[in-house]
Amino acid sequence: MGHKVIVAGVGMVPFTKPGASEPYHVMGEKAVHQALADARVEYPMIQQAYVGYVYGDSTCGQRALYPVGMSGIPIINVNNNCSTGSTALFLARQAVESGAVDCVLALGFEQMAAGAIKAQFEDRPTPFEAFDRATAELVGHPEIPLAIRYFGGAGKAHMDKYGTRLDTFAHIRAKASRHAANNPLALFRKEVSVDDVMSAPTVWPGVMTRLMACPPTCGAAAAVICSEAFARKHGLDTRVSIRAQSMSTDFPSTFESHDMMRLVGFDMARDAAQKVYAQAGIGPDDVDVVELHDCFAQNELLTYEALGLCPVGGAEKFVLDGDNTYGGKVVTNPSGGLLSKGHPLGATGLAQCFELTHQLRGTADQRQVEGARVALQHNLGLGGACVVTLYQAA
Repeated sequence: MGHKVIVAGVGMVPFTKPGASEPYHVMGEKAVHQALADARVEYPMIQQAYVGYVYGDSTCGQRALYPVGMSGIPIINVNNNCSTGSTALFLARQAVESGAVDCVLALGFEQMAAGAIKAQFEDRPTPFEAFDRATAELVGHPEIPLAIRYFGGAGKAHMDKYGTRLDTFAHIRAKASRHAANNPLALFRKEVSVDDVMSAPTVWPGVMTRLMACPPTCGAAAAVICSEAFARKHGLDTRVSIRAQSMSTDFPSTFESHDMMRLVGFDMARDAAQKVYAQAGIGPDDVDVVELHDCFAQNELLTYEALGLCPVGGAEKFVLDGDNTYGGKVVTNPSGGLLSKGHPLGATGLAQCFELTHQLRGTADQRQVEGARVALQHNLGLGGACVVTLYQAA
């Protein structure tokens, strides 16, 4: 690690259903204004901007930022599937840590359409060809949408290998709803019970109900990232820093293992987490609060093991013992996570940053994890990329 990197300010707009949001550029502009105000910096102090989105034309980042200011700075548009927001954060952190710049903006937004995610360009090869072939061989069910087959198939693999019960995933979803009830920015704030989740419409018999999947969502979030020297020079808030960060992409095991859990990024997540722990000189037992990529309840369970929060094969016990929530070992997704807060692809990684920054500042209101000092973020995109970030309170 080079220059110490500070999260000086964060901003986020309430997440909404498709069709109910403002246009992407309006959401993005609002999130940026919030982050700038929170950091107490003016836009001309920003030296670079990294803007993430998945569903949009070229230079949407400029469209969102030009109303904030036209200062001629580099604006880099980023697309890395569901890890887009944290990829923008990764690039911003890297620029500051290297000493190339002192103050950078990371922004993510998404204006999504209703319904299952699908390819936008059907006249050319999909980047998921190898994933789709492997999924067809391992789980079949071509009538089920691919994202459900990916993560439902991974959950089923865990069930088959370790005897995990379907209602364990329902416990995860119910926990997410309890947390989101205290988050005014979450899409779904209604609490649901394990029985509610189990009795929801089935999307894959014996494998997944509808409430175990996150909804398509619109939203935006942003962060101002700067060096410690810059923050101290300008009297900025230095309470939260990025202590370690790593991005991993797929390994040969993604396909060669013939394992759906690895197909959906288990090895990427484990590799990135191990590198982050090594950089920081700590272990998973030192983490107080986690925001992880629960696009499906099944992926949250897999990620507990990938991040080392519990032993491999021990995630069901971790859940049923309540070690994933307040009063347990580590609070996971106090925001409500993707399952309840929502998942606007380009914004998700920066929304996680928003939540964890407030947790470490002690300003998360009813969601506050008491005494939180170390926070871990996990953001996954198939195809693939996984970013793991470790934050620390001063």
